[in-house]
Amino acid sequence: MTRHQLSGVVMTHPKRRRAAEQMALTAPPGALRVVMDPDPTGTPSVLRTALAAWEAIEDGATHQLVVQDDMLLSESFFERVNLAIDAMPDAALALFALWDSRNGAAVRFGAMAGARWVGAVNEYFPCVAIVLPRSVAEGFVRYGRERLGGWPDDILMHRYLNDSGVPRYVSVPNLAEHQDRGSISGNAFRGPRRSVGFLPGDRPGDEERRLTGLTVLPFFKYGVARCAVRVTGPGPERWLHMDCEQYLRGLELPRSLFTPPGPESDAPDVRGTWLTALAMGHEAARLGLDVDATGPAERTAVHAEAIATIGPGGISNASTEERIAERREALAAVARRALAAGHEAADRPAPRRPRRPAGLAVRGGATPLGEHLVGRLTDLTGDGAPDAVLDLTGLREGAPARELRIQLPDDPRPYTLAVGEVYGPGCSRDTLIGRMVWDALRSRPVTVQGSPDAETHPVYTDDLADAILAVLRTRPTAHTLTVAAEKPTTIGELAHAVHAAVRPVPVRAEPSPPGPPSPRTEFATNPRPPAWTPATGYAKGLHAFAQWLAYEGTLLTVV
Repeated sequence: MTRHQLSGVVMTHPKRRRAAEQMALTAPPGALRVVMDPDPTGTPSVLRTALAAWEAIEDGATHQLVVQDDMLLSESFFERVNLAIDAMPDAALALFALWDSRNGAAVRFGAMAGARWVGAVNEYFPCVAIVLPRSVAEGFVRYGRERLGGWPDDILMHRYLNDSGVPRYVSVPNLAEHQDRGSISGNAFRGPRRSVGFLPGDRPGDEERRLTGLTVLPFFKYGVARCAVRVTGPGPERWLHMDCEQYLRGLELPRSLFTPPGPESDAPDVRGTWLTALAMGHEAARLGLDVDATGPAERTAVHAEAIATIGPGGISNASTEERIAERREALAAVARRALAAGHEAADRPAPRRPRRPAGLAVRGGATPLGEHLVGRLTDLTGDGAPDAVLDLTGLREGAPARELRIQLPDDPRPYTLAVGEVYGPGCSRDTLIGRMVWDALRSRPVTVQGSPDAETHPVYTDDLADAILAVLRTRPTAHTLTVAAEKPTTIGELAHAVHAAVRPVPVRAEPSPPGPPSPRTEFATNPRPPAWTPATGYAKGLHAFAQWLAYEGTLLTVV
């Protein structure tokens, strides 16, 4: 007998009322009630309906379950939920995670460990199927009422739970699957949104088996193999965001491992799947986890399904259901081989990062941007960087010019790098690009202040680090250099790039605000660092910047 009482609702909009009622009918009697959007003709808002759903907890209930109307529930859904509540009565429980998310990556490690729940990581907290203790649900209603019209409910939920110190877990395998019946809230542009691992016949039990404390999370999203790495100190807990290849370089693995074997080695979906699973395999070895899916048949099935969704999740934003189904098995085979290769290559007890290149002193590096730049330089150079002083103070907001300086010990003249509009992980939301991305993240129009034809020179954080490395390696004759794209872009073009890469919100123009103009740098006469060219396109760079701002940038003081 459970010691707790579960109340449950399906949240919906009148357009999908029939689907919600059908879900309630398929649940045990009285387990689910339907809660409607309280303002169905207003601006679409998942948060508005979610708050009504959390308020609808029954008298005497200790926990509230909220499920969205387009979810498919596992056969053991309610039994597992009740057992989990008994095992973790004070925790928030997410019963679904997307196949391309960081929480999805955590679920994959949980599957390797034979865990039934994994600790949620620094991302949004999935809210499409979720359980909260009563007091936590009531607190979120108060929290959310003060923040209507801004962030989505899942990002607000993460912040609220994190600030409140509520334990957070995600189910392994997921207990619900997304059915993609169209998105009222405007998420259809993301393509199919599926579970990291859903097994309808999963059996209940062993809910006390949990995996927490993950520090490396490789994931394949929007066609890019990415990796989030937790920094434990000094300062608040935070995560560095980087490409999987950059992370693997920092592990000093043989470069030959970075190329997948077989005739499709150059295919983007194969390469992204390979690099993601390679990093996962290496981290699994460090954690002492099994990547071979051995053991009881049920555990093997959970493991296999979680690994098989790496590739499909990575291409889901730009692929049809048919294309994903066509590529699933081939990409699953790639993932299994990469897991084994990464596990075999893990001949050190722990990654040797974060660390600083030998001899590289940094001024103004105690910022999120400085941390990301130094981290990339470390991963690219290992311990073999030349002695140098890198001065990043000129990149601070309000600096008279965007520039950085590099001083080598045997050269009396410092190198001065005139830098364009820096954007990406570590950068402020108060910059020209940061403001645009920040608005798009909150589903607000991207605003072009002043003339849309005004030129700007964006440069992504990784490309800036690569330019610094090019100077350190080549010691060019010219000591004043430009770090910017060969051709500038207009602010109007940049706004439309944010619209395409972050969220398809409207683009509008308004006059420039009063006050001094932002500093501008003259690039016409300065050469660029030898053998350097920006490698990051807007689609990748702006999306990565948006992810960092949403999950990290709001929790830190960024400069």
